[in-house]
Amino acid sequence: MSKTFDTDGLREVWNRYAPRYDRDIGFFERVQFAGGREWVCSQATGAVLEVAIGTGRNLEHYPADVTLTGLDLSPAMLAIARDRAASLGRAVDLREGDAQALPFPGASFDTVVCTLGLCGVPDDRAAIAEMHRVLRPGGKLLLLDHVGSHHRIVHFGQSLLEKLSVRLCGDYQTRRPLPLVEQAGFVVQRQERLKLGTVERVAAVKA
Repeated sequence: MSKTFDTDGLREVWNRYAPRYDRDIGFFERVQFAGGREWVCSQATGAVLEVAIGTGRNLEHYPADVTLTGLDLSPAMLAIARDRAASLGRAVDLREGDAQALPFPGASFDTVVCTLGLCGVPDDRAAIAEMHRVLRPGGKLLLLDHVGSHHRIVHFGQSLLEKLSVRLCGDYQTRRPLPLVEQAGFVVQRQERLKLGTVERVAAVKA
């Protein structure tokens, strides 16, 4: 049906897109995801891993007392995140890596955050399993993403858009991480679905 990207292909895509990302995502954050980053980051505690940290747009929203590690596939995105962290005076350990094979030992973090990232990971099930692995027992998983709507007409439009977005940048419009989170062994504590079912916020814990 459509082209799929391997890890190297996605890295190249996001390296090219990095200079335009902040400008482009700003519109969608105002219209579609307003308040989402704040909702996620305000719940983070302890040693925090942000998967797919991108250009670091979450950095300003974290509590001051958390210890931050950020991982992303794209060196160009990480370079922007590094500059943003410096401008905010925020200490963060930024690393290049793949969400599907996190380069950390098991039970390393108290909180794992992923905002607008699982939609672009080739194997979202593997990424969620990795998030579960690196969390300590009782640790929190905090997610924000665009998801497939439960409204049939909206979902049909998303399916059409997905044919293009997957080919262009490996971005899926109709995924829904919540069932995969539950299947991975997390216990969902909070869940909100917004914007005609196209946006979901999830807070879960590792049992």
